[in-house]
Amino acid sequence: MNPSRFSDTLRRHGLELTRGATSTLQINIGRTCDLACRHCHLEAGPDRVEAMGHETVEAVIACAGRFSFAAIDITGGAPELLPRLPRLVSGLAVLTPKLIVRTNLAALTRPESGALPELCRDHGVALTASLPAANAAQTEAQRGGGVWETSIAMIRRLNGLGYGVAGSGLELDLVSNPTGAFLPAPQGETEQRFHLELERRYAISFNHLYTFANAPLGRFRAWLERSGNLDAYLSRLEGSFNPCTLPGLMCRSLISVNWDGFIYDCDFNLAAGLHHGEQRIHIAQLSELPAAGTPIPVGDHCFACTAGSGFT
Repeated sequence: MNPSRFSDTLRRHGLELTRGATSTLQINIGRTCDLACRHCHLEAGPDRVEAMGHETVEAVIACAGRFSFAAIDITGGAPELLPRLPRLVSGLAVLTPKLIVRTNLAALTRPESGALPELCRDHGVALTASLPAANAAQTEAQRGGGVWETSIAMIRRLNGLGYGVAGSGLELDLVSNPTGAFLPAPQGETEQRFHLELERRYAISFNHLYTFANAPLGRFRAWLERSGNLDAYLSRLEGSFNPCTLPGLMCRSLISVNWDGFIYDCDFNLAAGLHHGEQRIHIAQLSELPAAGTPIPVGDHCFACTAGSGFT
């Protein structure tokens, strides 16, 4: 499979992937992370030092003030490890109806992250937490030993603050990615199982669970190559292509800002180095949002977002 294969598939179906109205700003704060998960499309980890600096943080906040975003989504790496995250949270929360911070749960337990759960609660931030599986074995196969207990303890703490508790207004959603070279189980079925298992065994709760296929990029692609699974996985993704997913793909309504301030159509294109409009545009220079109908650069990783129920 090569980068034009996805384009060929679109043409065979008489389709184009173009932008719609932009409603979401996604901010990738960098590659530093306390974990080195096998499925990471960014190859984030403890040895990575790329992180959003003060000037870029302020440029992002200024951009959010210039435009009206229905949602702003802070991701990484581990956003919790960015010293400037409190400034981002406080600066952005007043500028959007919905501010989301993504967390791997383990990073929230670190000393430098100690006040973040309360800060997010006080600003009404929605939390999206990654949890690969509803059991320790699969979770730690992807993330390393000891991560399961740490994650469960943090969900308990978040529940204590009201996150994921019915009627609190504080959203705690979970995201589950497969631990190997296969596609995720149906989302509804998996969500029900997570609710039952986590409530019964650990007395913890959350709002929704989302399941996504792993993008064949970064550390996950390297693992696929080493394990001899790359060709089979790419073929599996391509064989699961669902043209009905295109209208709702996140790249059609989102702009993604890298730690260095340059913009992309989504976090996967960011990882692949496919700039928005195939140009290097800095967030500080963005005077208008991308026009509807603008073509979106694509690569073989796009099959991960269009497999089965899709990545929206």
